[in-house]
Amino acid sequence: MRSRAQLKQLLDDLYRRYGRRDFLSTSALSIPHRYRSPEDREIAGFVAASLAYGNVKQIHRSAEAALEAMGQSPSRFIRQFDPTRDGARFRHFVHRFNSGVDIALLCYLLHQAVESRGSLQAFFLAGYDAAHKDVGPALISFVERALSLDVSPFYPSGTIPPKAGIRFFFPSPAQGSACKRLNLFLRWMVRRGDEIDFGIWTEVSPAKLIVPLDTHVARIVRRLGLTKIKQANWRMATEVTRRLRELDPEDPVKYDFALCRLGVLKQPIPGHRR
Repeated sequence: MRSRAQLKQLLDDLYRRYGRRDFLSTSALSIPHRYRSPEDREIAGFVAASLAYGNVKQIHRSAEAALEAMGQSPSRFIRQFDPTRDGARFRHFVHRFNSGVDIALLCYLLHQAVESRGSLQAFFLAGYDAAHKDVGPALISFVERALSLDVSPFYPSGTIPPKAGIRFFFPSPAQGSACKRLNLFLRWMVRRGDEIDFGIWTEVSPAKLIVPLDTHVARIVRRLGLTKIKQANWRMATEVTRRLRELDPEDPVKYDFALCRLGVLKQPIPGHRR
């Protein structure tokens, strides 16, 4: 079992090795990096993060297809989005079990969120309290408010069916989900200080973030001794984040990009046999 100092040295070494733009091409984050304005990065980031499940090539292909349909400025497209006029742009879109209808409805929900608050950041901040220990309560609020927006152009009853694909984009800690893709998006928007994440949501503290936990990162953090929980859920995500916060209280998820590279690039975990 590594000591805290040994674990910090290992993770800091991984951060220095992989926390560089050289490795951006292995991440969906490379897609919003193609845009210059914070507004476009915010919208492109949410779309790319929402689709960040499956293999890397498939994720890139799908995110690029969705954003290509939005034209040169995703933020302008979202602000001007009309379900009747623009929904058909995504009719041929498929990403595993999400369809073009799901993307069109996502655009409509983002349109309403931005229209109501001025930006996606402002919509999120309406449920954020800096006094909370982490972003969990803010995520619960964000998801509840997003899914309560108008959906009648897609579901005339005004109610989203329980198994509708749009719900996959809005998991909640309240249901125990690890919320990997929402936490990934928050990391991209909030973290600052390196050349990986954008740091454009300045009113959210990086210290409040939760590690974006999928099955690959879960396997790695278990082997590093950061958790004994077996299932990749919200409880595991918060426990791993608590352990990482002991190593870097102000920026606990700084290690996420590097840890994920180990899985994506199929690299061995330092100090562990395959």
